[in-house]
This record gives sequence, C-alpha cells and structure tokens, in this order.
Amino acid sequence: MNSPIRAILFDLAGTTLDHGCLAPVEVFLEVFRRHAITATHAQARAPMGTHKRDHLRQMTEMPELRAQWEGRYGHPPTEGELDRLYEQTVALQLECLPRHSLPIRGVTGLLSDLEQRGIAWGVTTGYSKLMMDVMLASARPHGFLPPVAVSASEVPDGRPAPFLCWTALMRLGIWPASACVNVGDTVLDVESGRNAGMWSVAVVETGNGVGMSEAELEALPAARRIAIRKAAGAQFMAAGAHYLVDSVAELQPVIEEIEERIRMGEKPSR
Repeated sequence: MNSPIRAILFDLAGTTLDHGCLAPVEVFLEVFRRHAITATHAQARAPMGTHKRDHLRQMTEMPELRAQWEGRYGHPPTEGELDRLYEQTVALQLECLPRHSLPIRGVTGLLSDLEQRGIAWGVTTGYSKLMMDVMLASARPHGFLPPVAVSASEVPDGRPAPFLCWTALMRLGIWPASACVNVGDTVLDVESGRNAGMWSVAVVETGNGVGMSEAELEALPAARRIAIRKAAGAQFMAAGAHYLVDSVAELQPVIEEIEERIRMGEKPSR
C-alpha cells in the first residue's frame, strides 16, 4: 500500500548528523572565548536552530553575556562587532564541520526504507549554505545523500518561520504540507514544522535537547539518562510536538501512526 505520507523533512546537526549537536556549541564557545567572554553550554544551546548570525545576536542579548561584554568593552555589542563575531563563527565552523558530519546510528537505514516505500525526504538546517555544503560533502562518503537540502541563508527568515519547510517541499514538488512530517531536535524545529502545517516530531536523545555524544550518553547511569530525556521531552511537548522519539532510528512506529491518522482524515493541529 502506498504511504499517505508524501515527504519527511529532517534537520541536520543532532537529528541526522553530529550526535549531540556538538559542532555549533564548540564554535560558539570558542568565538566568545576569543573576545574574553565566557559563555556556558546552556547559553550556546539556547537559540539552537536559528540562522547562526541570529544565534549570535540572541546570545549577545542574554543579560549575563551582555554584562560581560559591557564590562570589558564599555558598550553593548555593535552591529559591526556582531558582523565580526559572525565572520569568525563561519571560519571556525567550516573548519569544525568535517569532524562532526557522521550520520547518527540508524539514520541511513531509516532513509533507505523511506526511499523504498516511495516517501520523499530532504533536509533543512540553520547553517548557511556554505556550511551546509561542507557538512553534506563530508557526510556523503558515509551514505548520506539528501535529494533536497535547504539552508537558513536561502530563505527570507529562518526558524520558527515555515520557509525552510515550504522551500524544501517546493523543491521536492510535493504538497499538501498536512501530508508531510518535519523532524528536528530543537524547539524551533518543532515550531517551524507546526507553522508550516506539517506533523512535527522532536528528536530527544541524539540532539540539542540532551547535547551529548553517543559515548557520553551511553555512559550515563540509567536514572540520570531517564531524567534528562524527560526534561528535554517536556520542552518539546510544550512547544507543540506531535510526537517524540529518542532518535531518527526509532521513527518507524511514528510514521505508521501518522499514516493511519492521515488515512482517517486527520490533519496536524496548528
């Protein structure tokens, strides 16, 4: 039976590649460190999913980081200084991405299954096109070959706006959005999918919500892992996620449930 799901869109870092969404955090911390500003992992992760320049702006607007900046430089960050932060971020990110472009365990198998079932798929990302292209080139030898990929620098506004999703669906030549699924590991991914009129699935353990490498995650005591997963999942549900999965590798039962709901005439709630 043909699937009533027309397409599934996936985020990159933390969802399909780069377990724990480590590359962006590594770079943001280093960029601020070079300006003698100490940012925490939580601060670096909070705006995750946005265009990287917007991400930097949101970090500089955090009271603790703004106070550090004003204490050192005597004024809030200027647009010119934000431009320089972004230029440094781009350079460091391009250097860092090839080290963080491995597909997350189980992802390529799931994507192969989708193709065999005739479900189209593509990727979207808060990275710029240049960053995205570097990441995809590094992932290609590992069997990760998205038919369509859209970056935040190619649309009028990044997440939580729906434009990344809509552009990817347009390039795939697929509609309606209500027969499509968006999968990501940040609150903004969830909101973007919902704003696009799609089913929205949040990835909990492999992404930004938990923020750990596979080895770090596996080393956690069971109770601690459950507690972290629960806290991250609660944030996604509050943002309106229709479903939660620990990783893309566990998406198949959700796909089957969404298929049944579509066959019953349901559309994703807005």
